[in-house]
Amino acid sequence: MKIATFNINDINKRLDNLLAWLEKAKPDVVCLQELKAEQGAFPEHPLRKLGYESVWLGERSWNGVAILARGRAPVLTRSSLPGNDDDRQARYIEAAVKGVLITSIYLPNGNPQPGPKFHYKLAWFERLITHAADLMKAGVPGVLAGDYNVVPTPQDIYPTRSLDNNALIQPESRQAFARLLAQGWTDALRKLHPEGPLWTFWDYKRERWSADKGMRLDHFLLSPKMQEKLVNGGVDRWVRGEPNASDHAPAWIVVEG
Repeated sequence: MKIATFNINDINKRLDNLLAWLEKAKPDVVCLQELKAEQGAFPEHPLRKLGYESVWLGERSWNGVAILARGRAPVLTRSSLPGNDDDRQARYIEAAVKGVLITSIYLPNGNPQPGPKFHYKLAWFERLITHAADLMKAGVPGVLAGDYNVVPTPQDIYPTRSLDNNALIQPESRQAFARLLAQGWTDALRKLHPEGPLWTFWDYKRERWSADKGMRLDHFLLSPKMQEKLVNGGVDRWVRGEPNASDHAPAWIVVEG
């Protein structure tokens, strides 16, 4: 099973890009983030024409997450992250596909920091850590996929001091990600590629794509049962170079079964 995660950065604006990538890459499951479309504006029918059924959580102008599955309907299990019933931001969706629990996560960016947005990011992270611990305790075969808005280590960003104050690389952000790994989750892409850049994001500003000044924000965390089945993975960098591209490229893994 080939599972991908892709921050599409406005699904309707970049629908042609998404469809072209789906036709070429043929992932079995796709976790999308930053739909920037309200619930009724999700392009369900063009995706169905390509063989993908979908579950999604929209939000007008902002956020939004979805899970697509090829040739089968994802079974929705959650459309919000537990722990705060007042949080209405569309940042978490969870579904079962072929006996695997898969998430699409759009963790808050947190900038500018310090401030309320960074506080929200860390509070959201705490809720994710709690829920992930419950999934681990239950022994669920799971893949926690999505845009975590965290650069886990200095290895995961191009050499720079210009982003020292950025929420993506703060010690608190990295420590929260490390706490997830400490529960027993495996960072799939780093497991497969322990050395070297694995950029999944290149800012539109300052020609960072052409200079290959990227960072790794999009991750797959695998439960022990899924880690044993991991056989391949990578980043479809070419998608970032297309006209009208998202500032992210799709990342993907392949698991047996």
